[in-house]
Amino acid sequence: MRRQFAEGRVLRDPAVGSQTVAITVPDVIRSAKSGSDWTANELQAYNIVVQPTPPNEFFATDVQPSLDHLDPAILDGRPGDDSPDLSEVAVKYLGYLDMATNPTQESFIVEFAAQTLKLLRFEDRHSFVMQRNIIPLVICAESRYAQADVCLLHRPSMVLLVLAEDKTLLNQTPAATVEAQVIADAITAYQFNNDKRAQQALPTLDAMTIPCITMVGTRPTFYLVLVTRELSAAVTMGSLPTTKTLVLKCVTATAHARRASEGMAETEYRRLALKRFLAFKTLAKSHWAKLLDGYD
Repeated sequence: MRRQFAEGRVLRDPAVGSQTVAITVPDVIRSAKSGSDWTANELQAYNIVVQPTPPNEFFATDVQPSLDHLDPAILDGRPGDDSPDLSEVAVKYLGYLDMATNPTQESFIVEFAAQTLKLLRFEDRHSFVMQRNIIPLVICAESRYAQADVCLLHRPSMVLLVLAEDKTLLNQTPAATVEAQVIADAITAYQFNNDKRAQQALPTLDAMTIPCITMVGTRPTFYLVLVTRELSAAVTMGSLPTTKTLVLKCVTATAHARRASEGMAETEYRRLALKRFLAFKTLAKSHWAKLLDGYD
């Protein structure tokens, strides 16, 4: 099924309150794509805008989490260091970091991302870090799927967080496409989670904020994707939602561009990235609480 919307549709922009403004948009073809096939075209087609946000606004605090509970070797060790005086946890994490820094296949980056979430205790007794998790998606009245590279799954099956890696190693995926794919994962999670709530005889939610992460090599970027019933319905039917969806984005960057380009192999950037992961865990939990209310 292919759907197209015409130039000059009148859209309501929440940035101007209740005022209705005319926004000129080019012709965009909507088709039943799986989440891994989404590009910037789908963001435009479903009226989704990504807004870069400063860390203090994104995390709603200027206070950075402490890393004192982590093994110092994890913070300052050389990627791949397996010195006999290092702990097993440090050796393994530095090994994963080394493979992700010099990858020969995309799975190395995915594995490193999953191990980072585990190291920082995103998991608890009821939630698990999963890889390559397939989630059904209804788009343009057809059944497709999204495959999250990494996700945090609440037992038995509620998606709390999704992560996508940039896949540039083999096919040169543009960053905008990676953003589109993780946003598709978030919309898929909304549909999936509401289905699970309905199965538990719980009311479905009009909106969910799905915490998301993209990994460009070992450089994380964090997102808050507010998925509404209107947006999900528009994707389901292949139509243009009237209301713009604003996705908040926080890039992990240091003052030294060269160090940032090295990712977490560079210790200053590694410390910053781990602090951002921890801050994101706290932020994400505030959104999970609403999602899991009453859910067993």
